[in-house]
Amino acid sequence: MSGLKRPSLVFWALIWASIAVLAGCSRRADLVRPSQPEIKAVPPTPIAEKKADLGTQTWDPAWDRIVEKALPPEMLSARVARDVRPFCPRFNAMSDGNKRAFWGYFFQALAGAEAGLVPTADVRHTDSQAPKIDTVTKRMVRSEGLLQLTYMDAQRYGCDFDWDKDKQLSERDPAKTILQPMNNLTCGVRILENQLIAQRKPLLSQSGYWSTLRPGGLSYRVFAKQMANVPPVCRQAPSLGNSNTATDYAKPATKATNP
Repeated sequence: MSGLKRPSLVFWALIWASIAVLAGCSRRADLVRPSQPEIKAVPPTPIAEKKADLGTQTWDPAWDRIVEKALPPEMLSARVARDVRPFCPRFNAMSDGNKRAFWGYFFQALAGAEAGLVPTADVRHTDSQAPKIDTVTKRMVRSEGLLQLTYMDAQRYGCDFDWDKDKQLSERDPAKTILQPMNNLTCGVRILENQLIAQRKPLLSQSGYWSTLRPGGLSYRVFAKQMANVPPVCRQAPSLGNSNTATDYAKPATKATNP
């Protein structure tokens, strides 16, 4: 035993230095690891509640999560607070998680007004105001899915619709890429982002993508009714008003924007 040498101070110094380096790398890795967005539960819209009571196809809560995860930072910023004020007066003061929940509810209400929450719903346009031919399908324009979108939106907004694959399937086959809720809702988020952020148009605009968001029409009134159950955190404090629902807040804006 007397022939064995004890580890030198230099040896132990190297060991401790290595441990410190590894610990520092671990801490840096934690700092750069992307955090998952806070996802909150979203209340059901009136039509979703009614359909659930009737035992028919209703809104899938997983679709709320699709919307919440697809939201870009700009749609959680103060830039959109004024646009959503008719429905969510406290938007600017809310946490990002609560803002995502509002948008989740918003798109649920939009899908209720547009498609009755049916992911395979479709409508062929024959009115003179709509384009007659879809530039992708080369057929009459048809709005499809939860948000009633078209294959042309794949070109305009980079949506994941594959007409070459879908044209082999039946009209309302849920396997169609445009009818899959993930693709349809994600595309809807991109369309609204383009309207609010890129084009700087109001949320409620006569030139917006969806007729349901054009005040003054019947379809807008259908949409406004679906906004009755917005997350409670959106509502104004009692000292700021006596209204309880988002549709109450929407009334002044609706009157102001009626033609």
